[in-house]
Amino acid sequence: MSALGSAPIASSPQPGVSYVMPVLNEETHLRAAVESLLSQDYAGPMEVTLAMGPSTDGTDAVAQQLHSADARVRLIDNPAGATPVGMNRAIAASGYPIVIRVDAHSVLPVNYASVAVETLLRTGADNVGGIMDAQGTTPFEKAVARAYGTKVGLGGGAFHIGGAEGPVDTVYLGVFNRESLVKVGMFNEDIRRGQDWELNRRFRDAGGLVWFTPALKVVYRPRTTVRQLLTQMYSTGLWRGELTRRFPSASSLRYFVPPLMVAATVVGIVFGLVAVVQTLVGHPEPIYAGWLIPAAYGAFVVISTLVYARGMGVRGGLWFPLVLPCIHFAWGIGFIMSYTRLTHNIAT
Repeated sequence: MSALGSAPIASSPQPGVSYVMPVLNEETHLRAAVESLLSQDYAGPMEVTLAMGPSTDGTDAVAQQLHSADARVRLIDNPAGATPVGMNRAIAASGYPIVIRVDAHSVLPVNYASVAVETLLRTGADNVGGIMDAQGTTPFEKAVARAYGTKVGLGGGAFHIGGAEGPVDTVYLGVFNRESLVKVGMFNEDIRRGQDWELNRRFRDAGGLVWFTPALKVVYRPRTTVRQLLTQMYSTGLWRGELTRRFPSASSLRYFVPPLMVAATVVGIVFGLVAVVQTLVGHPEPIYAGWLIPAAYGAFVVISTLVYARGMGVRGGLWFPLVLPCIHFAWGIGFIMSYTRLTHNIAT
């Protein structure tokens, strides 16, 4: 058992579980997410707490319908709308010894809680998580989902592409020992994205255990439009850069690959354009080599498409080489911006 481990949950083979979910503008996905919790095969007691942000679509009406249909679904206010604030409010409003974080874009398999609790008790971990199994329905969503699940998309973390069971730095979502969660201070409300990674860092620094198991697989619904994807990736990169600034010793070198790629590609294009202009005005410059950098990136995208976009159909395959640059450039630009004075006080 980890240094943070709690004896009380081990006293019952089927301790109660509290599902907690921050919700904001999730009219499309909320019902499926909550129904996947209510249909779990776990035999222990359960509750679902939805932290309701100030949605501008029909999310509130869907949530009220779910609450009216099943008293185990409770609604609490989250006026700030921020994910970590909603998580902490939902955790404080719930009471069972095991806390299961759920995303409104996720759909849990029927045995999720059973496998998670068994793993938590067996390993003595403070947090257990599995694979974010991105699945889309439209050609665009399928392309985004495929990119999420490959090394060329989001970098190949175990919770994206799978791997062997064992200790890891961080996991997707999380099934927590409540006592351990409270001891480390729950979620940092100043961190709007990447809060899972930061929380797991505190678990590990306190001698706790973060455990990955491929037996847990959660269906995740990706963003549905290019604009939504760009916004998501920019914000994610922005906060990853912020976390890297705050905790340099706990950061991976792979986080710097997208921003370096963005910078190199932009510099290459600038030098290439300068060469073209100089040539047109009668002063040719030998810096056409600048085009080699964006050309190399373009070749990388083409090869990645040929390798990873197979079996997606024509439309999905056509979206894939467009989705990859959206992910890489939006994430990389966000990361770079986090190091500027313009974004040192991040509030997105």
